[in-house]
Amino acid sequence: MDAATVTALLEAHLEGCQVHVEGEGNRYDITVVGEVFEGMRPVKKQQLVYAALSDQIADGSIHAVNIRTFTPEQWRSLA
Repeated sequence: MDAATVTALLEAHLEGCQVHVEGEGNRYDITVVGEVFEGMRPVKKQQLVYAALSDQIADGSIHAVNIRTFTPEQWRSLA
């Protein structure tokens, strides 16, 4: 598993989102920016991202993830 593969999995599952993945092996830092997160509670946002990676987490090819999620407005306010 590599960062490009994790990015592709997330982009396929979370259409219209910007995905940034860093890491290697089975540990990744993931940042996802998208309108889909508007009005969601933090736990629901995390669950949405985890769902895209559930098979890889289950088979152990991904062991640890650090997930950060933002709406586009929240992302712009960080810049």
